Amino acid sequence: MSILKADHAELSGFTFLEVMTAMAIMAICLVAALGSQSQSVSLATEARFHTTAPLLAQMKMSEIKLVDPGSLADDSGDFGEAFPDYYWSMKVSNVTYPGAEEYLDRLRRIDLAVSWGPNSIHRYNLRLYVLRK
Repeated sequence: MSILKADHAELSGFTFLEVMTAMAIMAICLVAALGSQSQSVSLATEARFHTTAPLLAQMKMSEIKLVDPGSLADDSGDFGEAFPDYYWSMKVSNVTYPGAEEYLDRLRRIDLAVSWGPNSIHRYNLRLYVLRK
């Protein structure tokens, strides 16, 4: 009987089932960690857009305010090499408001949209009203 105990003591180690269970647990943890990392990168990209787009929109609106409101027309463009993949589009329209007909021929609504990326997934909109003198 002492011979059997000696043989059994030398054969210590993990069984195939224990190794497979440990690998499954590790795989589940890695998938969760990588998914969390991917989501973190996506949120950081979105946060960068929501920080940059309002500043670019305000910069463009400042340029628009310097132009005579009567000469404003629909336009679009980009922000150059400093901000690649950022685009802007401007739509100028007359304002309709009942009871204010005396001002409506001088009042313009400017809608400015700043978008990012090839498919313009992220979009920031800004509206400005301009009254000509």
